[in-house]
Amino acid sequence: MSVLCFGEIMLRLSPPDGLRFTQAHHFEAVYGGSEANVAVSLAQLGLKTVFVSRVPDNDLGRAALGAVAFFGVDTRHCVTGGERLGIYFLEAGAGRRSSKVLYDRHNSGMATLQPKQINWSTTLEQVQWLHWSGITPALSADAAAATLEALQMARERGITVSCDLNYREKLWQYSSPADIMPQLIELTDVVLGDATVFHRYFAIEAATRQQLLQLVAERFPRLQYIAMTSREGISASHNTYCGILYDRTNTYTSRTYELPDMLDRIGGGDAFMAGLIFGLQTMSAQPQEVVEFAVAAAALKHYVRGDFNLCSESEVRALMAGHSGGRVNR
Repeated sequence: MSVLCFGEIMLRLSPPDGLRFTQAHHFEAVYGGSEANVAVSLAQLGLKTVFVSRVPDNDLGRAALGAVAFFGVDTRHCVTGGERLGIYFLEAGAGRRSSKVLYDRHNSGMATLQPKQINWSTTLEQVQWLHWSGITPALSADAAAATLEALQMARERGITVSCDLNYREKLWQYSSPADIMPQLIELTDVVLGDATVFHRYFAIEAATRQQLLQLVAERFPRLQYIAMTSREGISASHNTYCGILYDRTNTYTSRTYELPDMLDRIGGGDAFMAGLIFGLQTMSAQPQEVVEFAVAAAALKHYVRGDFNLCSESEVRALMAGHSGGRVNR
């Protein structure tokens, strides 16, 4: 049995050494994207993982899938099509200067994905868990319809479904997310979000976090777990981070990690999501341990360059046990 992650993989281009876009004469290239990040992280944690996407039939498309497959993820069910591979440009922040992201993904393989272009009957064989994010339905009406198709087939097969709501204001051009997302979350079992995205997607707001979690649970009775993260941005390179997990009865809050001198915060939420999926699959009877594992995985990601969290279960558990990372493992 395996976890399937469905979404877009992109080429990430960044000026080196903290330069601004206007200063850059060359860019560092890696591949990433929310669902691909989750897939790679889960593979490092030891789960059998499948990534499903649509990429152009060219060298860049093959290189992107190769970058995911290199870390042990099954990409055999990906399909080809579309004019191009999506790109995003990242200008890393420093100190009091915030990071900046620019998207260039119009007419990409996933943005032009349509229903029935992926054979879900075959793709979902031996799958126990399907993960998606709010980024895919934001790309286009067709991509939203393809996401709905996948979730309906997963539900018919009794597959657990998770979603990181991942609100991206720059992507929602064809419709309001409030018109698209509710029907998708009605087919979802585990969701990760925050106060802003719950308001943007579902017009839900509350005076306290506990009230917010309860309102989301009432709005979507299928949800088994609702997770949130809390980040304080002291500066672009120094954050604090903690996680919250609600199981419709109790709320579990993790310890808060200080994250000074971060190397790369992109993919931190995806690392949390991967840790959450791993925890719910392997230690669901201990919700406190699940959220502690997820937040420790996310904390480690901030010290790994690139989108992917390349940390093992033993490294996550070492951080949970209080190891600071100050010693050399020999």
